[in-house]
Amino acid sequence: MSDVFLLASATTPFGRHPDTTHLALARDVVAAVLQDAGLDDGGRVDGVWFGSCALHAFGQSNIRGQAVLAPLVREGRLAASAPIVNVEAGCATGGVALHGAFTSVASGDSELALALGVEKTFIPTNPKQMLELFEGGLNQLEAEQWKQLYASLAPECGTTFAPRPDRITILDVAALNAHWHMKTYGTRPEDLAQVSSKNHANGALNPRAHYREPMSPAQVLADKVALMPFTRSMCAPISDGAAAALVCSARFLRTLPAAAQARAVKLTAVSLTNGARQRPDAPSVAARAGERLWKRLGFGPETVDVAEVHDATAFSELATLEALGFCAPGKAAAYSASGATARDGEKPINTSGGLESKGHPLAASGLAMVAELHAQLRGEAGPRQVKKPVRTALAHNAGGLIGFDEAMCALTVLQQA
Repeated sequence: MSDVFLLASATTPFGRHPDTTHLALARDVVAAVLQDAGLDDGGRVDGVWFGSCALHAFGQSNIRGQAVLAPLVREGRLAASAPIVNVEAGCATGGVALHGAFTSVASGDSELALALGVEKTFIPTNPKQMLELFEGGLNQLEAEQWKQLYASLAPECGTTFAPRPDRITILDVAALNAHWHMKTYGTRPEDLAQVSSKNHANGALNPRAHYREPMSPAQVLADKVALMPFTRSMCAPISDGAAAALVCSARFLRTLPAAAQARAVKLTAVSLTNGARQRPDAPSVAARAGERLWKRLGFGPETVDVAEVHDATAFSELATLEALGFCAPGKAAAYSASGATARDGEKPINTSGGLESKGHPLAASGLAMVAELHAQLRGEAGPRQVKKPVRTALAHNAGGLIGFDEAMCALTVLQQA
């Protein structure tokens, strides 16, 4: 396979934008990523991977990318000949879209590929429909069987399973996993609050974040309870937004000005793994994905200088640190409390603010992680720039729910070219 490079990346501001259309979000993020690449238009893009999870709620069930990008094609901002591949993998959609662009360039099928995620999940006029969007991330074909499994294993987690129609069921399952970890390793709500406070501090420095207010651990703990052990500020908000990445071959990169070449980074790997965990004490999809990735690359988490992980809840960050080998099982709370994951720590995690603060517009989230890491590798993250040199970065993007696991996990490794 040929070398692949991340040429450019971009995100729109994340937040609740009920009056902004999908077309407007796409226009903004495509313009931004082309500008980042130093390209006047997207006429040289020869493959598009378009991610969106919730467009059916806005009347577009099929040909989503073709519909959303049609104005840009008509205007010549994108080539009419470039195939648009529609991608949907729940909250992992952005990572899966990037995988499509990566493999297309690596195989020689594309020279310049665009991956983008465009999402609107905030529907203030129909809260019921808004919840249904997220319930689509569960296996609805066997919903009752899964609920019975969760209920039967809840006592082993030291809690009960009692989903409600006004709450996203994925949160109930996340709570089961968190309670199991607390019962097994002694993890406390205070530990989750410390993680969340760190992420909100980072998000306060991110002009594109949904939430931009720092919160102390005490403020996080005192916030409204979402579902024990989570308070509201420990959970990712419902957000709208878009993110994009331009991926290119070495041959294409050489055709660009020296300044553009200097800002590109190597896209070393994009690896996908399905989830299948039936019990909270079984190896998670992130653990299996990490083991596979490290074996393939020939190095481990010790080589990673900075990472963005899928913190749908504060507990998710702790669980992912352990699963990927940044610390031993049961040690993530102490590792985080030591300051290791802070911007000036040995292993900065979620410098963007994470999903908890930056926001979570489903299909855009994974690509926004990549954009943050791209900025860190370039030294362009402003006040969020980590203190140490950054040579290798990792993005962990996961989504959907199968049993006690995310249905899909995408791991992306970026390195200095």
